[in-house]
Amino acid sequence: MRNAALVLGIIAGVAGMIVGFFSYGYTAFVEQFGEVEGLAEQVTDVQLVRVTSVLAPMLAIAGGAMARARALWGGILLLLSAAGMYHAFGFNVFTMFPIAFAGLAGVLALAAGKPDEPKAHF
Repeated sequence: MRNAALVLGIIAGVAGMIVGFFSYGYTAFVEQFGEVEGLAEQVTDVQLVRVTSVLAPMLAIAGGAMARARALWGGILLLLSAAGMYHAFGFNVFTMFPIAFAGLAGVLALAAGKPDEPKAHF
């Protein structure tokens, strides 16, 4: 389960980076060139979108990388990443895979335990 969390977390981070690049670029484009009625309108909270565009993919990649050694911390970071992407970008065709992969990876990391230890995360 830890290996699955690692792979899914890194995939979620890379896909989240793609969504983040476009989201950050969209807010910068509309800020620079202005809104076009019905075509390009600025989002409600620009800072939330920009900060989440950077932080959520970083949390997913870091959580995935930590999933093998520190499953509890990695799982928490992955779930925070999924929640952040959902809060900032919503759930749509572009964000469904990063959110789902980060969420599943977080659950797998939290559920993972070493078979030779009585406690899963300590």
